[in-house]
Amino acid sequence: MRFEIEGNPDYGEVIVELGPGEELLAEPGAMSRMSSNMEAQSKRLGSFFGALIRKMFGGESFFVGRFTHPDGGSVTIAPRLPGTVTHRQMNGDSVFLTAGAFLACTPGLTVKAKFGGLRALFSGEGAFLVEVSGTGELFYNAYGGVVEQTVAGKFTVDTGHLVAFEPSLQYTIGGMGNLKSTFLSGEGLVIKFQGNGKVWVQTRTLDGLASWLTPRL
Repeated sequence: MRFEIEGNPDYGEVIVELGPGEELLAEPGAMSRMSSNMEAQSKRLGSFFGALIRKMFGGESFFVGRFTHPDGGSVTIAPRLPGTVTHRQMNGDSVFLTAGAFLACTPGLTVKAKFGGLRALFSGEGAFLVEVSGTGELFYNAYGGVVEQTVAGKFTVDTGHLVAFEPSLQYTIGGMGNLKSTFLSGEGLVIKFQGNGKVWVQTRTLDGLASWLTPRL
């Protein structure tokens, strides 16, 4: 398999060249274009119960699109929101994505939901995280640009800006301080990391765009 990411950081997409018999799994509706010989099918993502939970709370779909052909071909995958498409080579490790960040992967990876805690229900970003593990190619997307941050100790991220993080980090979800400062700061809930690992954040949020547009409608 070969791939090329184009359009970053504003309108990222990934062009994947599949060899004979190779396949790619992608978020439903993310296919932008493909060669005429490519076959597209739907495939259940994990167990039915896990898929139901993702659909209700995590923002991920019941099914993914499965693209393949005995002779190979090309398919281009693009996210729903404008922004950056990021690639991660998985080598038996795992990473957590926020709801809606998953874009595509190769079949060697396992994708499942993880409950983010009761406070995540009120964060506005979905109660569940998506855990991706195994060996293969992972593609995920962000709204705006993506900033990689190495954490050695403590680090705080607004829940709306979080895209992904490594499982070596411990985290809690809470306010900026007491109840008064949380509401008056306008920041809402944040996720507080502790430990050693990497975090990826997006430079824009959809909620921020919506709040900017609403008074102008």
